[in-house]
Amino acid sequence: MTFHISLVGRSDLSGEIYRQIRQAILDGRLRPGERLSPTRELAAALTVSRSTVTVAYESLLAEGFATSHTGAGTFVSHQFEAKRPASKTRRSTARAIRVRRVWETIPLPRAFDRAARFDFRTGLPDASLFPHRAWRRVVARALRSREMAAGVYENPAGNRDLRAAIARHIGISRSVSASPDDVIVTNGTQQAVDIVARVLLEPGDVVAMEDPGYRPLKELLKALGARVIGVPVDSEGLVVQALPAGARAVYVTPSHQFPLGVAMSLSRRRALLAWAERNNAVVVEDDYDSEFRFGGRPLEPLQTIDSAGRVAYVGTFSKTLLPALRLAFMVVPPSLREAAHKAKFVTDWHTATIAQSALAQFIDEGAFARHIRRVSRIYSERHAMLTAEIKRNFGDYLDLIPSSTGLHITACARGASADHIDAIVSRAFELGVAIDTMSPCRVDGKPPAGFVLGYGAIETARIAEGLKRLRRCFDERVPRREAA
Repeated sequence: MTFHISLVGRSDLSGEIYRQIRQAILDGRLRPGERLSPTRELAAALTVSRSTVTVAYESLLAEGFATSHTGAGTFVSHQFEAKRPASKTRRSTARAIRVRRVWETIPLPRAFDRAARFDFRTGLPDASLFPHRAWRRVVARALRSREMAAGVYENPAGNRDLRAAIARHIGISRSVSASPDDVIVTNGTQQAVDIVARVLLEPGDVVAMEDPGYRPLKELLKALGARVIGVPVDSEGLVVQALPAGARAVYVTPSHQFPLGVAMSLSRRRALLAWAERNNAVVVEDDYDSEFRFGGRPLEPLQTIDSAGRVAYVGTFSKTLLPALRLAFMVVPPSLREAAHKAKFVTDWHTATIAQSALAQFIDEGAFARHIRRVSRIYSERHAMLTAEIKRNFGDYLDLIPSSTGLHITACARGASADHIDAIVSRAFELGVAIDTMSPCRVDGKPPAGFVLGYGAIETARIAEGLKRLRRCFDERVPRREAA
């Protein structure tokens, strides 16, 4: 890599080259052992004589900042590594640049900063089950594709082959009615919702969402200037009668409500669609992990029973494959299609081409369907084991909410306070157990005290020991009189 040196307006050229390289070594931009540009090459880049650069390098060598190896070049000295001071921050000014106030209220995620041996956190599939060999094969093929050879920008809606593959897949697996033209490939679920919001919302518009619900979506909508109102959830899902008048959009997770895990009943689904039609609103249906079903009859997605074009259906590959791929999609109604394409274009033009081409092949070859069948058997075993263990060993502390879909289950505390729950989480992490609570899922109201237990990331063989340690934390932190 060529190191940037500016000599504009400078007179002592050798001294300036020396000082700028020395400062780069001091603040860590040039690392120990890194090769400096050859004197002839740097002189040509700076349009100075070679001797000017040579004098600067000789000063660096004399002071121990660099070492020279005959025939190999000049390198940043290793002995100087221990002397390097901490990086300096840019001097603050009296009038700091102000950001919008909303950004002061949004926390950055810290959930996955630390690893845990017994990982019950939500939102994670088992990375060890990812089909690395098959994925490497389709990526290698994508690198040799005509799209890569052309080297041009992609259609904002995404790779045509991938959109066709997604439309076929969700048509078969979820009965979602969609053509390739209806599908837009996005960088995760949040970008899909962001696009819908950009297309629909003016500052101050009302958006309703489930409460408790997926908190990052609330933060996203707030950042876009929307007024977010939480709507309660019961055993049948979102309480449609509680929807606020004048809401432009409703965000729901009807197949596996996050975080409670309940499925929206058919009567509620129909009531929600009727409400959207009466109020000229859009329903954003986030179907984030319904590929994994371990019992009961599947209910049709809202998009399938929507006859008025009110539903924007969102799906993701973060749970079925890996979050690191950042691949998701949405199926938009015809009335939103053109505007949604434009919103995707002005946001980031398109999602990474290589990953899209690879995923299209992965789906078309049947590898994705085989992967889902394989991991579903494993997740089903974990779901059954976790459910049985919670019922058997935590009945005096927790009430399990029935759920047969997805990669998490939820349990409400029997009498334990939110403070007790936080103490349990802290103590559990000391014992190597990571677990989520419902507190971060608050939208407006106070969510019930309890836990959201994921079983995607934890090995089946570790579930029993992890729960044994969690039980110990309950016994230590919850007074017996509050457990019943």
